[in-house]
Amino acid sequence: MDIIDFYSFWRGYDVISCLESAPDTLTIELTPQPSLLPRCGRCYQDAPLIHDRRMRQVRDRDLLDKRILLRLPVRRVDCLRCGCVTEAIDWLPTASRMTHRLLTWVEALLALMPISHVSRLTGLHWHTIKTIDKQRLQQQFGAFEPGDVRRLVMDEFALHKGHRYATVIMDAERTRVLWVGMGNRRLSIRPFFEQLGEHCEKIEAVAMDMNTAFDLEVKQHCPQAEVVYDLFHVVARFGRDVIDRIRVDQANALKHDKPARKVVKQSRWLLLRNKNNLKEEQAVRLQELLDANQPLATVYVLKDALKDIWYAPSIREGWQRWRAWQRLARESGLAPLQRFARNLKRYLRGILASSRFPMHTSQLEGVNNRIKVIKRMAYGFRDTEYFFLKIKAAFPGKVR
Repeated sequence: MDIIDFYSFWRGYDVISCLESAPDTLTIELTPQPSLLPRCGRCYQDAPLIHDRRMRQVRDRDLLDKRILLRLPVRRVDCLRCGCVTEAIDWLPTASRMTHRLLTWVEALLALMPISHVSRLTGLHWHTIKTIDKQRLQQQFGAFEPGDVRRLVMDEFALHKGHRYATVIMDAERTRVLWVGMGNRRLSIRPFFEQLGEHCEKIEAVAMDMNTAFDLEVKQHCPQAEVVYDLFHVVARFGRDVIDRIRVDQANALKHDKPARKVVKQSRWLLLRNKNNLKEEQAVRLQELLDANQPLATVYVLKDALKDIWYAPSIREGWQRWRAWQRLARESGLAPLQRFARNLKRYLRGILASSRFPMHTSQLEGVNNRIKVIKRMAYGFRDTEYFFLKIKAAFPGKVR
């Protein structure tokens, strides 16, 4: 192999040998060009005085089907300004055993595949690649930059089993994750508002679930902002507190009729799922169930009517829809439904606010789904900081 072809790869160094040290590895030995003065690694000025030199083995990007290892002397110079400092090498980061070219290649691969795949392709250790990726993410997403944010959505997600949670906050208009932090309490989100600082005055609305801790913290830091309660969480709670409770009560009332009882017990997902998402045979089963059971038919109809309140075109229309829904709930005679309606009334302002600010945390449901994918791909979940950076990188936001 003609080693002169390698000269342009490593500025300031000459190739003195190139050996195939293994079937898939080339070891290239370099020596500093005598015509070029070394430069101080701190002030980047010429530093002709050499204090000492040490041999370093460095990995470069693969060339065709070969792994490239470099052996070169790295000098410490006696700089007249900075003292004894390791020299600056254009293509090699300070104190690194990987060239800039290799780092750039690894970063490009990480945008396409998981760490484990990059590790197998490059031959680098999993933790080495994770460190490279974390440093890249810290540079791109580590700084808190709220920008011209006016509307926020916030939600919690489970870190893992054991009721450990984290909170994610997103710019609703740009679909950009602004902040991720440990915990789902009032104190947990306070650092976000402290970093937001004077930008708190620009916040118009914040969408959230019916979490009074979040509500109180928003009101403290953004008193002018309107809290908008999210439809998805209210419907989910309606499913748990009303539909599930009445379904169980109806199943218990059918102990004498085991076939009918079995049908009611197995109807949970039919009742909770949107009708548009049901297959034809599932829709038929649902209709037969509702025809045969009046209490379940009542709560199923009121579930859809509840959603209509959020889609009202005006506050007045939303209020009228709420009054109609509340009357039907009260007259139903179903205790779980009546109790739910009484509790929901406390959050009416945040529900009606959705007509002014049509925003919701279903955007964050997409974030939560992506979070689950990140965890499954083993992006380093044990490192919480890295995990949160991955979440921010997955939702960098769209340009207005």
